[in-house]
Amino acid sequence: MPHMVKCVKFQKEMPGLEETPFDSPLGQKIYDNVSQEAWNLWKEHLKMIINEYRLNLADTQSQEMVAQQMEEYFFGVGAALPPGYVPPKKKD
Repeated sequence: MPHMVKCVKFQKEMPGLEETPFDSPLGQKIYDNVSQEAWNLWKEHLKMIINEYRLNLADTQSQEMVAQQMEEYFFGVGAALPPGYVPPKKKD
């Protein structure tokens, strides 16, 4: 049976992540409150952030920026998706 969470993005009960994404208080908070579907949306958003800011994830400052962006994405003001949000269809 999948780990279920009340997703902060979709505002409903959904399957969560199989394990914490990283070993930190933020990783645990994500595990407890973020669905797998919302995590997949974050990963797409993260690609944009990395490209936009030309981040090197081996760099501590870049890692801190990503953590800050992730906190804001999931738990900041306006983090929940608008009611009735439908994710865009994937291109083949």
